[in-house]
Amino acid sequence: MRRPLLATLFASLFSLPAQADGPADLVTILTSDEPQTQLMSMVLTMQSLKQGANTYTLLCGPGGDLALKDAPASATAPQEPKGMTPQGLMQMIMAEGGMVEVCAIYLPNKGVGPDALLDGITPAKPAPMAARLLGDNTRIMSF
Repeated sequence: MRRPLLATLFASLFSLPAQADGPADLVTILTSDEPQTQLMSMVLTMQSLKQGANTYTLLCGPGGDLALKDAPASATAPQEPKGMTPQGLMQMIMAEGGMVEVCAIYLPNKGVGPDALLDGITPAKPAPMAARLLGDNTRIMSF
């Protein structure tokens, strides 16, 4: 037996997944120590920010070194083709309104305090970060 078109349309409207209002939230999780990977994660985060996403970057392990005032050369050395650095592009993202945090366990395990971080970067609080990761409108990139 065939369903009437109107009944089929009505049923399909209520079976669609819910769409969140507003721009997407992008959480970039960076753990890599590899400079090209670090830079590409920042390139994609910046492009997402320019396209209207709210961006949040979580730096963990070796990725956390980008947040240091005294960052390793791999985070500050220019890369081709535009001479950008992972740390420099991360700072541009922050200047455009993107949030950057280090993992809550990064500083204690690095043996340094919050004063070692660039201005504007703080340790992430696990509960709010988990809520952000679970948000209906969240996309996650992990490098």
